[in-house]
Amino acid sequence: MPAAEGRESAVAVIGGGSWGTALAVVLARGGARVALLVRDPEQARAINREGRNPRHLPQIPLPPSIRATVSADEALGAARLIVYALPCAALPAALDTIAALGGDAPVIAACKGLHHPSGLRVDEMVRQAVGVERTLLLSGPSFAGEVATGAPTAITLAAAELARAEQTARWFAPTTFRIYPHDDLIGVALGGALKNVIAIAAGIADGLGLGHNAMAALITRGMQEINRLAVAYGARPRTLYGLSGLGDLVLTCTGEASRNRRLGRALAGGATPQEARAAIGEVTEGAESARTALALAERKGCDAPIIATVCRILDGVWSCRQGLDALLARPERAEFS
Repeated sequence: MPAAEGRESAVAVIGGGSWGTALAVVLARGGARVALLVRDPEQARAINREGRNPRHLPQIPLPPSIRATVSADEALGAARLIVYALPCAALPAALDTIAALGGDAPVIAACKGLHHPSGLRVDEMVRQAVGVERTLLLSGPSFAGEVATGAPTAITLAAAELARAEQTARWFAPTTFRIYPHDDLIGVALGGALKNVIAIAAGIADGLGLGHNAMAALITRGMQEINRLAVAYGARPRTLYGLSGLGDLVLTCTGEASRNRRLGRALAGGATPQEARAAIGEVTEGAESARTALALAERKGCDAPIIATVCRILDGVWSCRQGLDALLARPERAEFS
């Protein structure tokens, strides 16, 4: 059992941002020896010297079993578990490195998005690189800052086989980071990716001052879009109403720490899409995934008016008010048809 083997259990976390740092802390608290793979040698030196990450979550003291490195060979070579915690755009390059090193360590992708321009889901990218037996997804309502402080968090870990998810979840025990194993990779991948697009719309609604009624309607109708699209690609309907679907959607649409929601608020405040992204200063996966999500919907003939509206606003075709008017002008129909 990984937790029982203590500090001799080697885990590699790829990514020295807030999410990678938070996951490294959780794994170290569970008894693992963690190699935190970062790009910048100065950041690695600072982390090892100060016992904290001065660039991300600097207020969080890092357990001594975490050591930062810029060497992929050092971090990944002896790893018995690999956790990827960077944006989806960088995932293919990381997977190339992992595959080239060989081995059989499980690979947990802790990112939520769709790859542009391939249109691939996260689980598809990991499976193509290292095989389905090594592929896992970590997704659910989880702001990095709260995870790092030890605040109770419930999240989904998915694999093709439930037993594999259950076994890998033991790396995170015993902590307040509660893992709910799952075996619907498609549903978990699409739930995590699509909720980011809806969260941009939620930020716009908040920024326009539309009120709580409108926000509740947006989240509910957004959930219907996510469900329609994900099920069309093979997801199980109930997966989308779990932690990696509805749970994450509610958090991302309402939480102040949500980058996608903040992007929407900036757009509603009059910023151009370029200005809004620059103001956030970090990757907003919803903006990166929106057009791919719409393409997937169109390919299956799925009605996705909220996603389509977000795309038009991000492309500068519509203002936020024009997007709202277009949605309100849609004909009313039966709620479930």
